[in-house]
Amino acid sequence: MVDQAIIEVVHQTLVEEFELSAADLSAAVSLYEDLGLDSLDSVDLVVALERAVGFKIDRVADEERIRQVRTLEDLYGFVQAKVNSSGKQA
Repeated sequence: MVDQAIIEVVHQTLVEEFELSAADLSAAVSLYEDLGLDSLDSVDLVVALERAVGFKIDRVADEERIRQVRTLEDLYGFVQAKVNSSGKQA
């Protein structure tokens, strides 16, 4: 189960970095089709989440998992796993 704090950080990051409406954000929303993000936005999102949560994403080790992120629910799970493995809290 994903911490509510992770969901809030992800939503806040998307709202601040991409000027999205918080009302449009839910677990089933597609980052690409629904929110209109592209591959460059994905890089910006990774950097913003690293800054917001305080962990480093290893683009080599995490590459396959990052490629599987399509929805906000996928993103919550990815961030939660990184937080859990780093011992940090959101």
